[in-house]
Amino acid sequence: MTRKTLLTAALAAFISGTASAEFRFQEKDGTHSLYDGETLISAFRTDYRVPYLYPLTSPSGANICRHWPMEEDAPTEEKDHPHHRGLWLSHGDVNGYDFWAGMVGKKDAVIRAHSLTTQKAGSSATITAGLKWLGDGKELLGENRSHTFSRPDPKTLRIDINSTIVALANEITFGDTKEGTFAIRTDRTLRPMGKEAKATLTNSNGETNLEAWGKRAKWAAYSGPDEKGQAVVVAILDDPLSFRHPTHWHARDYGLLAANPFGIHDFEKEKVKTLGNHVLHKGDALLLNYTVIIHQGTLESAKLDAIHESLKNRPVIDFPAKK
Repeated sequence: MTRKTLLTAALAAFISGTASAEFRFQEKDGTHSLYDGETLISAFRTDYRVPYLYPLTSPSGANICRHWPMEEDAPTEEKDHPHHRGLWLSHGDVNGYDFWAGMVGKKDAVIRAHSLTTQKAGSSATITAGLKWLGDGKELLGENRSHTFSRPDPKTLRIDINSTIVALANEITFGDTKEGTFAIRTDRTLRPMGKEAKATLTNSNGETNLEAWGKRAKWAAYSGPDEKGQAVVVAILDDPLSFRHPTHWHARDYGLLAANPFGIHDFEKEKVKTLGNHVLHKGDALLLNYTVIIHQGTLESAKLDAIHESLKNRPVIDFPAKK
């Protein structure tokens, strides 16, 4: 049994006791789709300059992500921030390269998948990607990123993301910017601001909406009705092993929910613009682990504090980060 298989099995054991799920994979043109029976749960997509998961289907059958720009037929959606796609991981300043917005005419920054595997283990299913972060074609970072899907109960979809990022060149600097890092962009109703907005943003400190932006917290979540009108909670939990836990949150009222451990000067309104910089030397690693919870119900029934507490016993996938 390979080390990767052992680690996947360990994570599957950690999230054991899940509700019955008939997970299966389907691959077409480089997109690996995950189904539960006949329902499309999500797909790992590589049709953009950074990979992402889209859609994300709640237990009610609703897609909790915004539809545009993945779907052109989205007449009531705002056409802002085309780089906000489903659920993704990137950053706005890596040695001056913008892997977040990828501004046209600027330096070329892409994250390419060089390997992709899928695996079922018990009642969970995992998509693992080997990635390269390329700046103008030069290899800056290597990354191993796994996404393990499970159903803790019939009303909850859980995704455990383990990312180990390794410097492939010397002096790789993650710059201090609010533009990053692990993020989801939610659908029209699942946000505090907008024509169809009906949700509330809350973090683990109890801060809500605009008060939650830039704060350090164990988790942050939108709660409100999904596109079918069913109550849902969409949350990201920062793993206790993640770099600079508890992370800061680039959490906007228009549906962007992003864990960002680097943007200290932005979030804390400090004058020194390099406070959040983090340098990796060749071979150094950075660990970014998160758990996404999509729960049909309320913040109270989602039990986010209890889930976060359980993450202290989560197995480490690959090696820990140097801080």
